[in-house]
Amino acid sequence: MTQTVIHNHLSETTAARDGGEEPVAIDDSRHRRRRDTEDQPLSETVSHILEEARMILPGTQTLFGFQLIVVFNQTFQDRLSVGERYAHLAATGLVAVATAMLITPAAYHRRAEPDSVSRRFIALSTRLLSWSLLPLMLAVCADFYLVATLVTRRGDVSLAITLGLATVFVTLWFLLPRWGSPERG
Repeated sequence: MTQTVIHNHLSETTAARDGGEEPVAIDDSRHRRRRDTEDQPLSETVSHILEEARMILPGTQTLFGFQLIVVFNQTFQDRLSVGERYAHLAATGLVAVATAMLITPAAYHRRAEPDSVSRRFIALSTRLLSWSLLPLMLAVCADFYLVATLVTRRGDVSLAITLGLATVFVTLWFLLPRWGSPERG
């Protein structure tokens, strides 16, 4: 998921071309304008946010479905300890939280601002989409640990490869966007 940073330097020509909509303004004291960024109207920004949510949501819902089904598998009962089953329950709860966070922008927009778009909606949606990655990452890593434990039958090896997976998630989802942000520009 990419986070688009929009600045309030939109020229009158660009505003007229885009139907006169105002660009999304972000406090310029926190963001320096980069030559490779482009201003966009509020409606286009909202469109990008909702599309990003639509991209993440099907995978999250699929994962949630598999998490619910696995508890009815005999291996789940026979080979996982009580603590590991509770870890799976926690992971399932985390995916449910991530799913709720991903659906919230569309639900909020439909209920609170059905005929308009606002900077408040964009800020709220951006935060929700960004924050949803944390419970999703934790859930995937917890369930990966359980699968690794079933396969390797060694907690130390399972923990090591799960920490490696967590490092990949942190790097791609949290560090990489910061490295490419205009703030570092």
